[in-house]
Amino acid sequence: MIKQKFGAAILGTMVLASSVAVASPIPSTTATTTYHRIDVDGVGVFYREAGPKDAPTIVLLHGFPSSSRGFDTLIPLLATHYHVVAPDYPGFGQSDTPSPKVYRYTFNHLAKTIDILLEQLRINHYTLYLFDYGAPIGYRIILTHPERLHALIIQNGNAYDAGLGSKWAKIAQFWSDPKVHPEVVNAFLSYEATKQRHLAGTSHPDAYDPESWNDEFAHLSQPGQREIQEALLYDYRTNVAAYPVWQAWLRKHKPPTLIVWGANDPSFIAAGAQAYRADLPDAEIHLLDAGHFALEEKNDVIANLILQFMAKHP
Repeated sequence: MIKQKFGAAILGTMVLASSVAVASPIPSTTATTTYHRIDVDGVGVFYREAGPKDAPTIVLLHGFPSSSRGFDTLIPLLATHYHVVAPDYPGFGQSDTPSPKVYRYTFNHLAKTIDILLEQLRINHYTLYLFDYGAPIGYRIILTHPERLHALIIQNGNAYDAGLGSKWAKIAQFWSDPKVHPEVVNAFLSYEATKQRHLAGTSHPDAYDPESWNDEFAHLSQPGQREIQEALLYDYRTNVAAYPVWQAWLRKHKPPTLIVWGANDPSFIAAGAQAYRADLPDAEIHLLDAGHFALEEKNDVIANLILQFMAKHP
């Protein structure tokens, strides 16, 4: 009899739990990230999306050698108030990796692809978040459609000679004669360099997930990636040459700008953040105690700064 009562109690609990699960499912919210792929000129482009589509849009542009996955913790915090879109460039993340024989890996071409993506998504007014490679891609989009820009958020996205750290002198030698300096590409794509992009300059290494650089290195080790990344590293010289053009545009148009910069970044040093002041005297500049991938240790701080900044510029 005891066994029967015990069994009935268990059965009753199971039925109750089952009915509760059916009657009260966990509600989804606009902050929930969804994952998409769209064809852009024959290339499958992957993007993350969250937030109400009728809210102002923030487009997050990632860096090297990462992807939109680097925004995983930021997106839900912004999506409570904004429509957020974060694409992967061709050759990065979950987007297609067409052969360099059929897709030109230049910053001009990456910018064109992302620009077309935004047009296909009918996003024609946005705030751009520029990080690392996202800066030269974003500035090209801005110069193509200046009327579409609402505001700028810049996180270790360089546009000044003053912001280039010491390693760029060696990269400049590669630009002058790529065939003579293969060691630059070897170092650029090495496991240690991939790891140190995250850890260099941080006083909080425990805030960094090793899966980040392990996944990035696995991606860089895939067939064809060396050719792709070498082409983009060589093409980066066109970004440095374009700095005066970008600076002139900023000086003329003065968009509302928030700069949140990992001040201990050895690649894009803190002077690069401060240099914006010459062309954007009203820019809001925050130098954070963080390295290049500042979001990994200052995600909540940066999210709060963005929300406060956007509230000031509705």
